[in-house]
Amino acid sequence: MTKTLDLIAKGAAAAAMAAMPLAAPAQTDPEYRAELGVGAGLVSYQGDFNGSIAKNMEPGGSALAKYRFNPRMALGLNITYGKLKGSSADVSTWYPELQDSVHSFSNTVVDAGLRFEYNFWPYGTGREYFGAKRFTPFIAIGLGLTYAKAGGTVVTGNLPIGAGVKYKIGTRVNLALEWTMHFSLSDKLDGTDDPYGIESSGMFKNTDSYSVLQLSVTYDIWAKCRTCHNDRF
Repeated sequence: MTKTLDLIAKGAAAAAMAAMPLAAPAQTDPEYRAELGVGAGLVSYQGDFNGSIAKNMEPGGSALAKYRFNPRMALGLNITYGKLKGSSADVSTWYPELQDSVHSFSNTVVDAGLRFEYNFWPYGTGREYFGAKRFTPFIAIGLGLTYAKAGGTVVTGNLPIGAGVKYKIGTRVNLALEWTMHFSLSDKLDGTDDPYGIESSGMFKNTDSYSVLQLSVTYDIWAKCRTCHNDRF
């Protein structure tokens, strides 16, 4: 009986030692709580003088930071700089106030927004992830503040709603492509106010909007404690 127990113990020890090299690589990638990065893309005005998302696109850039609650959810801060461009000559609508003139503009816009991101699949490569994938689609919604130089200074709120995909190209490097629509509370981002000459009410009725198509790169920071409770998402 003693010899049998010794053989079982030695066999178990040998099996554990053989499994150690297989488990070790999975523990080399830590999980990170946050990421910092930059983005570049195109900003497009949608309002009285442009009804097409793909028209009058102007280059823009962003700085961004994200805090991850878990592999599916994150809170992001985006600061974007760009231009809004358009002209009344680009639309067939007749405006009473502009019947004898053409209104064109190219206005600076700065957007600062806080948003919630939701990944459709658990995202990451760290040892604490379960079923994690390098690639995932995601959606985002939040609240933002818009500053525009449109003849005068315009400061207003906006509601950003977007979607995109992200891919982890390295242990700590993330690549994301997204499109976000920003619904502002102002009708003055294009330098005019109600060119239709008709009073309207409602939070987003007859107001200007803009969209951002962006490619961003971020770097993971703030490694999570290896002995802390694992996320189960």
